[in-house]
Amino acid sequence: MKMSPALKGFLISVVAVLMAFGIYFLFLAKKDAYLVDNPTSETYYFKLNKGAEKIISGGQYVEVDLNKGQNSIQVFDKHKKLLYDSAFTVARQRGMVNIAHQDYYIHTQYYGYDVDKDSLLMTLGTTTIDNENYFGAPKHFKSLYAEDFYYNVNENYDRIIKNIQKTETRTKIFRKQDFLNYYKEHYQF
Repeated sequence: MKMSPALKGFLISVVAVLMAFGIYFLFLAKKDAYLVDNPTSETYYFKLNKGAEKIISGGQYVEVDLNKGQNSIQVFDKHKKLLYDSAFTVARQRGMVNIAHQDYYIHTQYYGYDVDKDSLLMTLGTTTIDNENYFGAPKHFKSLYAEDFYYNVNENYDRIIKNIQKTETRTKIFRKQDFLNYYKEHYQF
């Protein structure tokens, strides 16, 4: 059977589309994950949804599986003494469990062509951290679970501008010291 030029063109375009989707999902797509983070020097043991016991050392994070809806966590200290037994609700595709109830900050980053990011941050107001004001009103977070961000503590902001036609924002959650370091490195007010 002879292939017509139209059929050849159609098959080539189908293969090209399949390859494009393959490249996107293998290399470019952002992986959604739930993390348990421990910014302290302490070691904790924990059980999620009455599952197997897991351990998290100081300064580490662990990817975990969470269900949308109600989830439970039991947290133990390094001597396996119960610290707390709590529940939280998951509504989004990514989130972070603050196992040690430490300070975190959710920061907004602006993207766009020829954007004056500093003036945009100044319009948002300030947040006081350790008696210093930080522009952009980073949202303070100390509770057990957060999901109001785009990039988790183990991810970096995008380095490239994806859409130069308009100004876009992305949010990232930072450990307190990581946020202070990032802010001092990237902004000068």
